[in-house]
Amino acid sequence: MKLPATNTSRNYTPLVIFAVAMGFLEAIVVVYIRELYYPEGFQFPLKALPQWLIVVELVRELTTLLMLGAVAWISGKLFLNRLSAFLFLFGIWDIFYYIALYIFLGWPESLLTWDILFLIPITWVGPVLAPVICSVLMIIMAIVFDYLHIKKNLTNLQTIELILIFAGAAVIYFTFTVDFGIILFKGNFLSQLSTLAENHDFLKILTSWKPTRFNWEIFAVGLIIICIGFYLIIRRGLRT
Repeated sequence: MKLPATNTSRNYTPLVIFAVAMGFLEAIVVVYIRELYYPEGFQFPLKALPQWLIVVELVRELTTLLMLGAVAWISGKLFLNRLSAFLFLFGIWDIFYYIALYIFLGWPESLLTWDILFLIPITWVGPVLAPVICSVLMIIMAIVFDYLHIKKNLTNLQTIELILIFAGAAVIYFTFTVDFGIILFKGNFLSQLSTLAENHDFLKILTSWKPTRFNWEIFAVGLIIICIGFYLIIRRGLRT
């Protein structure tokens, strides 16, 4: 997947190899976990997992981000180069994670299948389609950033552009965590995050809770805010 030299001088091939391999490796770990705790197939409501395993999962997710960040860091010298590399890596990794799960398990059944997306700092849930949309947008932004850097000498992002991108990301984060956040807030569990896996009241709620409706409207607002910031970057870059 090396893009034509007329568009960008970045060699995407090693980034793709790394991200795809990470996606498959991540999926393999999840295959093992599901074989142990969801042998009949993953679905909501969730099953209670041991506290030590949740800690291991948190460490796994954190190290995954560190690995992506480290590769992005050595992929460029400027903030914009490193940001575009991280966005590209994250997008490819996330998409191929689901491709690998489908190859190994035949899951998800559809792009609207609900999944646990992340655990840091609290549990993210949503239909598979939502993170895939985010990943596609990340890849597009990365390629455009590289193009503008090479062809138009764009070297940085302005404050308003960063604010819009991060504000949109925050709105999307809200849509992924609002359901679980409501559970924590209503049950007064926020002060017990480190011991939730041992809290019988929380486990009773968790093992009976099923997500019903994703906030697509709010999710779309987050995407639009990001796209506005992205548009401002493109407009400024093309004027350079």
